[in-house]
Amino acid sequence: MELRDDMPSILADVFCILDIETGCLEEKHKRDHFTQLVGACLICVPDGMLKERLDPETLESLGLIKQAQQFNQKIVYECRSDQDEFFIPLIKSYMCEHQTLCHMLGFKFKFHQEPNGETPSSLYHIAAALLQHNLIALEDLYVHLLPLDSSIVEEHKRAILEAKQIARKLTMVLVPSEKTEDKEKEKEKEEEKNEKPPDNQKLGLLEALLRIGDWQHAQSIMDQMPAFYATSHKDIAIALCQLLHLIVEPLYRRAAVPKGAKGRLMMPLWNKQAPRPAESFDDLSRDVFTMLCYLGPHLSHDPILFAKIVRLGKSFMKEYQSESRQDTKDKMDSLLSCFLSIADQVLLPSLSLMECNACMSEELWGFFKLFPYQHRYRLYGQWKNETYGNHPLLVKIKAQTVDRAKYIMKRLTKENVKPSGRQIGKLSHSNPTILFDYILSQIQWYDNLITPVVDSLKYLTSLNYDVLAYCIIEALANPEKEKMKHDDTTISSWLQSLASLCGAVFRKYPIELAGLLQYVTNQLKAGKSFDLLILKEVVQKMAGIEITDEMTVEQLEAMTGGEQLKAEGGYFGQIRNTKKSSQRLKDALLDHELALPLCLLMAQQRNGVVFSEGGEKHLKLVGKLYDQCHDTLVQFGGFLASNLSTEDYIKRVPSVDVLCNQFHTPHDAAFFLSRPMYAHQILSKYDELKKAEKGNRQQQKVHKYIAACEQIMAPVHEAVVSLHLPRVWDDLRPQFYATFWSLTMYDLAVPHNAYDREVNKLKMQIKAIDENTEMPLNKKKKEKERCTALQDKLQEEEKKQLEHVQRVLHRLKLEKDNWLLAKSTKNETITKFLQLCIFPRCVFSAIDAVYCARFVELVHQQKTPNFCTLLCYDRVFSDIIYTVASCTENESRRYGRFLCCMLETVTRWHSDRAIYEKECGNYPGFLTIFRASGFDGGNKADQLDYENFRHVVHKWHYKLTKASVHCLETGEYTHIRNILIVLTKILPWYPKVLNLGQALECRVHKICQEEKEKRPDLYALAMGYSGQLKGRKVHMVPENEFHQKEQPVRSATPGTLQNGPGNTGKPAAAASAGKAEEGAVEDSGSSKHSKSASPSESPHSNDKDNSKRSKSTSKDKSDLAKPEKTSGGKKESRHDKEKSEKKRDSTGAKEEKKQYPLMP
Repeated sequence: MELRDDMPSILADVFCILDIETGCLEEKHKRDHFTQLVGACLICVPDGMLKERLDPETLESLGLIKQAQQFNQKIVYECRSDQDEFFIPLIKSYMCEHQTLCHMLGFKFKFHQEPNGETPSSLYHIAAALLQHNLIALEDLYVHLLPLDSSIVEEHKRAILEAKQIARKLTMVLVPSEKTEDKEKEKEKEEEKNEKPPDNQKLGLLEALLRIGDWQHAQSIMDQMPAFYATSHKDIAIALCQLLHLIVEPLYRRAAVPKGAKGRLMMPLWNKQAPRPAESFDDLSRDVFTMLCYLGPHLSHDPILFAKIVRLGKSFMKEYQSESRQDTKDKMDSLLSCFLSIADQVLLPSLSLMECNACMSEELWGFFKLFPYQHRYRLYGQWKNETYGNHPLLVKIKAQTVDRAKYIMKRLTKENVKPSGRQIGKLSHSNPTILFDYILSQIQWYDNLITPVVDSLKYLTSLNYDVLAYCIIEALANPEKEKMKHDDTTISSWLQSLASLCGAVFRKYPIELAGLLQYVTNQLKAGKSFDLLILKEVVQKMAGIEITDEMTVEQLEAMTGGEQLKAEGGYFGQIRNTKKSSQRLKDALLDHELALPLCLLMAQQRNGVVFSEGGEKHLKLVGKLYDQCHDTLVQFGGFLASNLSTEDYIKRVPSVDVLCNQFHTPHDAAFFLSRPMYAHQILSKYDELKKAEKGNRQQQKVHKYIAACEQIMAPVHEAVVSLHLPRVWDDLRPQFYATFWSLTMYDLAVPHNAYDREVNKLKMQIKAIDENTEMPLNKKKKEKERCTALQDKLQEEEKKQLEHVQRVLHRLKLEKDNWLLAKSTKNETITKFLQLCIFPRCVFSAIDAVYCARFVELVHQQKTPNFCTLLCYDRVFSDIIYTVASCTENESRRYGRFLCCMLETVTRWHSDRAIYEKECGNYPGFLTIFRASGFDGGNKADQLDYENFRHVVHKWHYKLTKASVHCLETGEYTHIRNILIVLTKILPWYPKVLNLGQALECRVHKICQEEKEKRPDLYALAMGYSGQLKGRKVHMVPENEFHQKEQPVRSATPGTLQNGPGNTGKPAAAASAGKAEEGAVEDSGSSKHSKSASPSESPHSNDKDNSKRSKSTSKDKSDLAKPEKTSGGKKESRHDKEKSEKKRDSTGAKEEKKQYPLMP
């Protein structure tokens, strides 16, 4: 028989009434009958229904419960706490007094506050549900809960103190014995066992509130506690994470799920009072960001939620970057700042507590890389310097990380890089800032760690590399570190170590360079040039461009060729495999528009080093900083010229007049920067003209090249006029000035020897590969192909350069007639040429030093009108004291190289009459009289003959000796150092005369004795030069072999010394006439050598001569400032000059004796 569905409930109601009725009867047997009836009906009425409706004593007699008394104490709702939807409306209907409910709950909570008492979770749930539905007030219930707020604050303070004590123990220098350590650990374990934490009812209620989604009341409770105290308990953190999962789920599904990922769907909370799920990014600011801020570093308990938040941030950043409307972007700015705050307060601290989670680190980098580096570095700074001090757990983590880092670094060597690198990688995934801070501190002390550390960093994540870049910059910018050593003359070793590390790390790993480059730029803006050392190292390592003044002759020769020859023979180190790293450096400079600013700042800072920085610094340090600034500019400019495309270079580098007049760039630096641009433009225009008119004849190509030069350089000729005063252009044409500054050694000569040398090296390599029997065949084939390809490239490059040089020389031949106007004296023309062209450029770089010497020779070879070669060389060799004294250490090396090249030319002419006659005999540069009619090339009396030239060369050698001795005797550090460097550079060609060499050797020996204890660096230089000088003694000759000392036959009457039209006077007279007119090239006639003086006397102790030289030089320097005047104060006319020439010719010999002391 089938019963109705509601029959059990009807029977239970009947039994309930009968239970009440029979319970009042005195007859016991009727009660027993009722019990038997109910027992018989248990098969059709559920136990639970009977428990709800029958009396506890009846249930006990039926055996449905054990004890009626205990069952009587239960609240029905507490037993069925999952039935909120039934009991909450019921309570609202029957119990309207909130205080009553609150007292009942308070009584229940008090009951469980006994020692070792445990509050049931159902009670927390009921209280949370009643709070959520506003049936009780939190303020009323909160007072019934334990522990007190004051106890919670004390507990939090105690936890911070304990964390700091643990950190202190880990960083203590004095390490206790192993036994003591074991005892302390055992004590700590026993204390943890004995001290069971008391039941925290406030946290229990908080967890229940979070479980049911009552964020408002949960937030109120957390506000009563110290920051992050509540979420530091795992259960609370997990409950809050679960609530966050439910809120962000819809938005995450819509916007942030990676392609191909499915994930687990989460059902939303059923109650209406729970926070609403987020459907858009704007909804996140309603509750999600606040919840995350309360969660703080304890998001680490839920890596999945961590990944979701990061992916949401990544998705938002992509939307933000793609948004073009300004009004929408302004609204999104507030969300951007919220995400940045979450990254600072939640994501990074949580990563610190996630043990070795490389996946989370990479996921976070996917989000962070969308921020500009300024935002990222701000976050890293907060993470490193503030976050670890705010949380007890993080204090411990920091101490443990430092302790582990010490352990690894103590054992790191070149042999165990791989295992140590894995340990460093593992440690860096969670706490990179702390680890790198310690590693960098060790590198600053021990620079031999740089190589193993760089090799061990290959296991880092992308985020860690970015953090490493920040840590390096922070270490460089440390205001507590002095960038100079205590002697104030050298840069600190810690800065040099960090600079080396920068170069190695940024070359080997894909780290963003923008932050480091901007740091160097900012330092230059602030007038600080120390950190240029970093840029120098980075460019050298990443681009393979070395800057050194210690180049060999072969290297220097290779540097005058094309890019391939430079790469093969121009540098000390290998520069292969720099293609990717140099491309990264170029991209960083162009993307952040730092290429030109860095160049301009370096160019300006050279003078800033001397005049702004150098006031209180030691002279030696100022010189080093100046050299560093200049060398880095040359290196950096070279990098830009060789790596930037023509379009990029022209687009970024302004014209030379803009560089000089608007940006106040020194002229040498301005032309250095713009020179590649002009070369690019000329070649582009040349190619364009070749395509326009097809003609293969060499002559046509040359004409097109000249046309291209004229089109490109014409604006430059106009631009340079504004660089100097108008009177400068009375002697030098702007065309000549621009030509000098725009050409390089690549344009003037082909280094055939260097090309042959490198090709022969490659042939030898191919031969060695063929003879190597151990090398595998496939490797042999590859190496041979590489060498053959390089050989072909070099030969093609040589051919290309040869054609280019021929075109340039043809152009110069056509231009040279219009180079020098010489409206004033020839002396003044040469002065301007040296002052504005030769001297500024010869100390710019080693290549430029060679270029200047070769350019002077080229101008001579081209038979340039109005150019006196003899006078130019005389001015270069006669007055070197002031130039040497004003040079820095590296400049003196370049100046020495320039003098060496000049002496090489002079020595070649001096060595053989045939060579002299061929290269100088009929050239206008060796005229001793300049006539108004110009050079006619036929009057031998006007030319300096070979023997008189040998006298002049001897005079130059003597003057070099005299200047050298003067510098060595001053006692000044700069004078002595610089002259020793110059003398070392010119050693192949000077001294050639034995007595001059002995005079130098004597003085240098004295320097060695005097400076051995006082200035070791000068002692080392002097000893080095002294040794080399002794080795050159075999090549020196007596004076009578160097030039003819015997006095030649000469006319007795002074009248024959007159030189005029049609006169055929003696060569000596011609020489003296030239001396009288120009005041610089002294007569080399034999009358000078009729008396003798000992070698030790002449160079060492001619103080009167020194003082006269000083006056003479100061007069020469002022030649540009004032026009030549007669005794009457009026400017001389051409006719007056010719008359005065004749007059001075007769007195030339007397003047000569004053200027050129007699030699033995």
